[in-house]
Amino acid sequence: MTKEQKQAFKTLIDEQIQTLSQEIVELKAAVYPERGEGPSDKVAHISFKQEQSIHIQRHAEATKRLNRLKHAYLKIDTPEYGYCKECEEEIALERLKLMPESLYCVGCMNELGL
Repeated sequence: MTKEQKQAFKTLIDEQIQTLSQEIVELKAAVYPERGEGPSDKVAHISFKQEQSIHIQRHAEATKRLNRLKHAYLKIDTPEYGYCKECEEEIALERLKLMPESLYCVGCMNELGL
């Protein structure tokens, strides 16, 4: 991977970190509404609890991905970024464009059942 490609991935990762950070703030606000903004009746409360459950799950997944992206951002200037942890072959650039935090190539990911 060239320096220019790594710089492009660094920019991409930074943009995704910013977007995901904002999404996490919004999800947290949806999970924990301000006092007085909660549901007003029993039916609304049931609906709110269902939505809250979905928001909690999305928040957890977004937080995990944010941590993986931050880790990738720190590792991008090292020689191991872009190489599969299992087979040590280069991860396809197309895969890194979709998921710049990828640690495995598609083949190893499928073999490992990830």
